[in-house]
This record gives sequence, structure tokens and C-alpha cells, in this order.
Amino acid sequence: METSSEKKKIPHMTITRLAQYLNCLSLLPREHYKEISSKELAAKIGLKPTVIRQDFHHFGGFGQAGYRYKVPNLIDGLERILGLDQKQNVIIVGVGHLGQALANYRNFEKLGLRLVGLFDINPRLIGITIRDVRVRDIDEIPGVVERDNVAIGIITTPAEAAQSTANLLAHAGVKGIWNFSPVNVAGPAGVIIQNEHLSVGMMTLSYMLKQSHPPEAQG
Repeated sequence: METSSEKKKIPHMTITRLAQYLNCLSLLPREHYKEISSKELAAKIGLKPTVIRQDFHHFGGFGQAGYRYKVPNLIDGLERILGLDQKQNVIIVGVGHLGQALANYRNFEKLGLRLVGLFDINPRLIGITIRDVRVRDIDEIPGVVERDNVAIGIITTPAEAAQSTANLLAHAGVKGIWNFSPVNVAGPAGVIIQNEHLSVGMMTLSYMLKQSHPPEAQG
């Protein structure tokens, strides 16, 4: 159950874990999991039950202490907290390999996202259609943002174009930027920016593999 505590400052890691809980719960077979305990959920994610209960406490606890959580109610509550019950129009800027992969990601709709625009500067890409959305020149971004009330701009451009793209999106009126370029971007106050770095995850995995399977010493 959501309470006024949602208006308080919630730790970023708590929000990240809420997304993990929702993802896990959404994949459970509904016929077998009508209810779930914090211990069961923790075992599936690799956390301590106390962490889950503390996270839920920020939002009223999602039920009575000592009782199992009803999975449908828990999913609905997490979706509301994460804003997935509110449909958001999004556009993608940069229609290279990564941009096209994201455009073809069919779970966007489950996240409450509706792709309404694709943009690039490459004349060979402008005019093609991906999932019924035509690729346009970036000069058309302001008009599409205003016409379709676009809330989120996704950046998949090369590094050298990322910040100028973020500036263009912010000036056009988007409220959030999801940046997949190799560099961080910044924006004005009021524009929320999420910088993703795929290479960071790869390097972290590489380090962990090296620690668990050290290379044999050369003779």
C-alpha cells in the first residue's frame, strides 16, 4: 500500500531493488504463486528477507506484518510506485545497431512505454520503418515531442553526439533522458537523466571472472 512516505527521499538502491522485485514477481507462474513470503522472494533474488521488508516499509509494508504477500497486489503496488501504471511516450535518437535493438524491444509496452519516434542524421536510415515507426531527421524532434507529449528521450548516439542530443531533447521539452551512449550526459534542472553504461557491466563481469578463475601462471 502506498503512503505519504513516497514523498520522502527514498534511497536510489531501494528503487533499484523494487524494480528487481517486480521483474522477479512478473516472471512467476501465477497458478503456483498467489502469495509469497519475503523469505521466498529474497531467495529468488539473492537478498536477505530483512532488506525486502525494509524496502517495503518505505511504502507502508504492502500488508500486515508476519503474513505472506498477495502476489497480484504486490505487483500492482510496485507498478504504481515505479510509475508503470502511467503510459509514457518515448523517442529514440540514434538508430544504429543499439537503437534498432531497443526499438524492437517488445517489452517496452509492459513497462508503460510507447515508442512514437525514431531519429537519426544518417540519410540512409531516414525514411526506413521499424515496428511501424518511421525514422525522421533529428530536426523534427521538437515538433514530435510537442505533438505527441513525449516524456522520455532515449539516446543511442555515438559519444561525440550524446551531449548535444541531450541538450536538444531537454530544450524540446522531454522530462527524462535515458542515455545509452558511452559517456555521461548532463541536463538542466527538472530533466531527470539516467546514464547507462553497458561496458561497465561487462568490465565488472570480467573482473569477477578473473577473481574466481585466475589465469594460470606462465612457466
